[in-house]
Amino acid sequence: MKKLQWYCLLLLLLSSATIHLPAQNESLLIERGDLLHLLVYDTPEMEQHARVTDSGTIPFSFLGTVSVSGLTPAQAAEQIEHRLVAAGVMLHPEVSVRVEAYATQNASVMGQVQKPGSYEIDTGRKVVEVLAMAGGLTDVADRHITIQRFGAAQQKVEYYYSNSALTALSEDPMVYPGDTVVVPKAAVVYVLGDVSKPGGYPIITNNSTMTVLQAIAMAGYANHTAAVGKSKLVRATPTGVVEIDLEVNAIEKGKKPDVALLADDVVYVPFSFMRNIGINGQGILASATSAAIYIH
Repeated sequence: MKKLQWYCLLLLLLSSATIHLPAQNESLLIERGDLLHLLVYDTPEMEQHARVTDSGTIPFSFLGTVSVSGLTPAQAAEQIEHRLVAAGVMLHPEVSVRVEAYATQNASVMGQVQKPGSYEIDTGRKVVEVLAMAGGLTDVADRHITIQRFGAAQQKVEYYYSNSALTALSEDPMVYPGDTVVVPKAAVVYVLGDVSKPGGYPIITNNSTMTVLQAIAMAGYANHTAAVGKSKLVRATPTGVVEIDLEVNAIEKGKKPDVALLADDVVYVPFSFMRNIGINGQGILASATSAAIYIH
């Protein structure tokens, strides 16, 4: 008798519990041409597969057409539920809407990847996976990556591809069919003059910053013949070329703060005095345009 009572109580709890259908994907909007799979809980005869028309609608039993373009699957399901109640078809409908096939099956990867192009994906994929399809980043890629969402919303998702694998994977957003992934080129700073490896150095540090001392270190430090005390920072600005004296020795000793560099800045470490006669900021900037780019 006791087992029967427990069984009846269990049936009562189950019958009064709210049934929750699988969570919908909130990130992607339904677009024209998508194929949707629609389910109504406990009403299998209302299940259907419907293609979104050019006008952004789908046909639905007892309701005629329902506008779904520009909605998330969850929003579309909620709208159908409201329509079913308003039409007196059902009192408490529970609707599931899922994108079964997308209007487009490709995601584009552009910019600083090994193999830019269009890649077929039939569902959402992590951006790290999509970048792997494109062969990964080049040595001069900026790690600030933009995902341009497909469709009317034109949403942009900004993602920082950290040098730390744990961080990169934990903050890995989705790329959906039709999306475009853009990987820009990293900013470059130049170290010229009497250093071991004069040239350009992309800013691909994990915090996307570089200082004067870091740049000089990457260039192999100043040669023993260099006039380090006469070093300067040359920077192009909207109003002209600016030359800033750098007290490198004082910075190295911690007596002066290190200087943060901007894209296309040139740190110039002079040779002996006689070899620097006639060299100005404009000439230094011009030299940077033909400098070799080194990957660190």
